[in-house]
Amino acid sequence: MLTGNDAEETEPGHGSDDANPMVRAGLDAAALKPAECDVSRAVDLPVDRVAIDYEGREHFPDAATLEAIAAEKSLYVTTPVRADGFDPLGDDSLLDRIPGRARRLLVAGHGAYLSESEASRAIAPRFGAARETAPDAWVGTEGVERLALAAGGTQYELLSRSTTRDARALRAAGFDGDIAVYAPTVLTDDEDAVLDGVGAYVSRRRPVARALPDGGDAHGGTPPTDATATGRTREVLSAAARDFALVGSPETVRERVAELREAGVDRVVGYPARGIDEFLP
Repeated sequence: MLTGNDAEETEPGHGSDDANPMVRAGLDAAALKPAECDVSRAVDLPVDRVAIDYEGREHFPDAATLEAIAAEKSLYVTTPVRADGFDPLGDDSLLDRIPGRARRLLVAGHGAYLSESEASRAIAPRFGAARETAPDAWVGTEGVERLALAAGGTQYELLSRSTTRDARALRAAGFDGDIAVYAPTVLTDDEDAVLDGVGAYVSRRRPVARALPDGGDAHGGTPPTDATATGRTREVLSAAARDFALVGSPETVRERVAELREAGVDRVVGYPARGIDEFLP
C-alpha cells in the first residue's frame, strides 16, 4: 500500500479488497466524524485517502492518533478558519497536532461547532491567510462558494442536486483546478436503512426543508425524518436522499460516482452515514 501523500497517485476506487462495498462503489476517500467513531480505525479502510471532520475542539483527535493515520493513509484534516485553534489570524495552536505530511481542509466552520464570537469572524481574510501557510489545502465551499473559488485550491463541495451541472459549468468557464465532492453515503437499496442513515441530514438542506409538509403529528410534534416517515414526508426524503447523498447498492452508487467524474469532479469523498463498519473489509 502507498503511504502518506504518495498515495495521491492511486487510481480512484482501487482498494485492497474488491469485494468490499466501498471499493465496489468507486469512492476515492472516506470522511470520518470523531464524535461518532474511533477514527484510529481509518487505517483499516480499503482506500488510501481519509478525511477527519471537525465536530468541536473536544472531539479533535490527539497528535498521536493523527500521526498513526498519516503513516498509513493520505490524511486530510478539516480546520475551520474561524475556530480558536485554527484561526490563522489568531489562535492556531491546534495545528501543532496535525502531522506535517497531512493536508488541511479549510472551511468556514459550521455554526453548531462555533461560539458566537468565532461565528462573527470574517471568513475571506482567514481563507487567504490559511492558504498562504497551506497552499495545497482543499477549500470547503458550502455557503461561501465565491470566497472559496477566490481562495483557490481544490474546491471541496457538498453533493447536491446541482453538483453535476455546477461542475460542468466550472469546467466550461475554464476552471482547471481540482473539484472534490463530499457525500453522506449508505450502501444499500433498503429504503428504511437509507432514511435512517441520511433522512435527518437531507431534511436540513434548504430545498428539502422547503418541500417537506408543514405541521406536526397528532401530538403536535414534528414529522419523523427516519424510516418511520410516511406519506408526502417519506416521498420528499426518499427523493432528496438521491440528490444530496450517495445511496443504493454499491453498483448504483458507482454509476453516480462515474457521472460526477464525467462532469469534471476529481475526487468523491464518502461519509459512512450508517457507521464506519459499512466501509470496512
